[in-house]
Amino acid sequence: MLIYSLEETLWMAAAALAIDRIVGDPERLVHPVVLFGRWIRWAETRMYTESTARHSFLRGLLLCASTTVGAGAAAWCIVSAASVLHPWAGYAVNTWLISTTIAWKGLRDAGVKVYVPLSRGNLPEARTYTGYIVGRDTHSLNEAECARAAVETLAENTVDAVVSPVVFALIGGAPLAFLYRAANTLDSMVGYRNARYEWFGKASARLDDALNYIPARLAGLLLSCAAAFCAGASGLRALRAVAEFAHLHPSPNSGIPESAVAGALGIRLGGVNTYNGVPSRRASMGWGERPLRITDIMRAVSLLEWSGALLTGGLVCAALLVTLLTGA
Repeated sequence: MLIYSLEETLWMAAAALAIDRIVGDPERLVHPVVLFGRWIRWAETRMYTESTARHSFLRGLLLCASTTVGAGAAAWCIVSAASVLHPWAGYAVNTWLISTTIAWKGLRDAGVKVYVPLSRGNLPEARTYTGYIVGRDTHSLNEAECARAAVETLAENTVDAVVSPVVFALIGGAPLAFLYRAANTLDSMVGYRNARYEWFGKASARLDDALNYIPARLAGLLLSCAAAFCAGASGLRALRAVAEFAHLHPSPNSGIPESAVAGALGIRLGGVNTYNGVPSRRASMGWGERPLRITDIMRAVSLLEWSGALLTGGLVCAALLVTLLTGA
């Protein structure tokens, strides 16, 4: 794996965050996640068979290993080739590839796209945009349920879209960030507990849980700090909510950012979601001091924005400190 100094890594991670927030994902370029998805779907059709639990697990493990290792290796080859041309070309390519694993702007825009039609009273359009970001049934959601879905997505994906890619980029640059994003894509496509994926997708789901374990807890702290900059939000209340409610979520990680946002905003998240017509109850996150309103979507967006800004600023400060200490 390419070796960069701590100072270089911090600057590149900070620059990647800034690039994503400003540029986002250009529509004319094929996004790496799209390529991961195409590979996963192609490979699944050839690896999946109706078989015993053991054989299904082993086939799923092969899919998981080939996808994650392949993604990391591809990024390593691209950055290495650029570095051969010129060290600064390597820096630029590494930074840009890291930025493609971050979805700060995309997540922010997804929340706004749900809020705008709700603010105009256009519930059918809001349901459509809500359906783009959640797996639950959305055709019969009311305004409050669309708002809850959007806030929960903004909270949960603060980990996947912002914190986790940066954490792995700091450890291993674009190659490890790509490996993480591939694992996250696998989880979103095959990491379900149903008849088809219970065993075939188990390795992917467990790997995603493991990779997000530390970043999810960092995201909880980051969201709590961000609350200090958002009107009417409380960082202390966010931390208390994490301590009281996070463990009730079926995911070992998702309950942390969701309870942090619920606590910070003084609302309650969780409840009954419907998937393919089947209701599923999720534990409540937060005390619900007041009813959830559509404006809470923009307050959750504000928490996301401040979290990203604080993370970027923290990386820049750390890079400057390293520079000062090393006398560079």
